[in-house]
Amino acid sequence: MLAPQIIRVWGSIFFVSALAVAGEVLIAAGMRELGDLDDIRAKSGLVGTIRAVLTNGKFFIGALCMALNFFAMLFALSIADLSLAAPAIASLTYIGNAIAAKWFLHEKVDRRRWLATCFVAVGVALIAH
Repeated sequence: MLAPQIIRVWGSIFFVSALAVAGEVLIAAGMRELGDLDDIRAKSGLVGTIRAVLTNGKFFIGALCMALNFFAMLFALSIADLSLAAPAIASLTYIGNAIAAKWFLHEKVDRRRWLATCFVAVGVALIAH
């Protein structure tokens, strides 16, 4: 593969992964803001629960990121081999989620998860070569 093609392929892979991480983090943050959906359903019914979720800004933007992620993945798959794009996107999303969970959601990510994340990063490096 020529250098411009490699940059294009990996740029699209990173973009898809970034959209997935952003979407998942925003959706998680939005759902944490809402709290227990069973409590909302008990007070407002199913329609009220759906309304609460769909009117949550973080959830809405996260869902938009996930929709854009889908179309970006279509583009990535049109220029890259599935055997490269799919595992690279999944792996980079896993790595990004661990980092974003720690930084943005203030989750306690234990040593075992960081070790697993490092192994995934090594796997991405092996796929890239």
